[in-house]
Amino acid sequence: MKVIEVANVDFALRHFVLPLMCGARARGHEVIGVCAEGPLLDTARADGFRIVTPPMARSLSPVAQWRAYRALLSLFRAERPDMVHAHMPISGFLARMAAWRAGVPRIAYTCHGFLFNQPGPWWRRGLSFGLEWLAGRVTDRFLTVSAEEAADARRLHIHAGAEAVLNGRDPAVFRPDPAARAALRAELGAADGDCVVIAVSRLVRHKGYPELLRAMEAVPDATLWVVGERLPSDHGQSLDADFARAEAALGPRLKRLGYRHDVARLLAAADVFTLPSHFEGLPMSIIEAMLTGLPVVATDVRGPREQVVAEETGLLVPPAQDAPLAAALARLAADPALRARMGEAGRQRARALFDEAKVIGHTLDCLGL
Repeated sequence: MKVIEVANVDFALRHFVLPLMCGARARGHEVIGVCAEGPLLDTARADGFRIVTPPMARSLSPVAQWRAYRALLSLFRAERPDMVHAHMPISGFLARMAAWRAGVPRIAYTCHGFLFNQPGPWWRRGLSFGLEWLAGRVTDRFLTVSAEEAADARRLHIHAGAEAVLNGRDPAVFRPDPAARAALRAELGAADGDCVVIAVSRLVRHKGYPELLRAMEAVPDATLWVVGERLPSDHGQSLDADFARAEAALGPRLKRLGYRHDVARLLAAADVFTLPSHFEGLPMSIIEAMLTGLPVVATDVRGPREQVVAEETGLLVPPAQDAPLAAALARLAADPALRARMGEAGRQRARALFDEAKVIGHTLDCLGL
């Protein structure tokens, strides 16, 4: 079969879609990737995939989205794929409607988080629900990464057959690594007895950075490593002022490491992982941390609360609140035995539920590939 995988930006294709593309190709299918142009597409191209880059845009501009829709429609008519598999809310809607209009025989969608479940004005949430409902009418296979959102899709009549397939990462890559731990802690100035808290995500407000940076002021026995950057397509207020304040307050206890290609080694060098997001799908970063054997401090929102078992593999705190986050981080920073116990429990849970090979295999089976 010829399969076209559609995402919005290079970050999404590289981190969420590429493993699935590799899995489909390994089963003998021809796979084409589609998303906006970006530097992170180099990995997919180096793997031998053909990547098409129509003018996809992460915005609500009708002109920009009409342009993207027309480009997708032309592409599907020219390529005549057997299946279009779409990802992300806006690109997922456009790709499914264009595939339907082009007469593509099979249309699939993986929801990585419903926009109507995210905080925002009522009109945006209403528009999101309407678009999901409409596109659901032309979707043959409807998948979600979160069990809660699969239930939402069925309950809200978006798609009666919605099924959760989860996310996965490779446990051979994300694992405890004593050599990497020693080397990176020496490189970044962390002593053996220091507690290193690590956060890995895009630098946007809804990932909870304002709260995290303030919370760290109340955890004097820990250092924070921040891994990630703001994407050019990210919206919302800059975090520059928050980080400037935190750098003044925390001094050398805050290290901004930017976008890194050695995340697995950085996780192995840390002691606690945190992701205090306001909303999520099913975060890959939590899976990576769990596989590495780190206890996780996350917010009690869709996605993370399916991954983290409170008091067993980590701690769950309310979103957008400094004090509970600080208390959870301080508790783990002060108790190495608790960190070790929760980290090992998380590693076993992640290997059972979030092994990339198992997740990809199940997803491909659900897609009929």
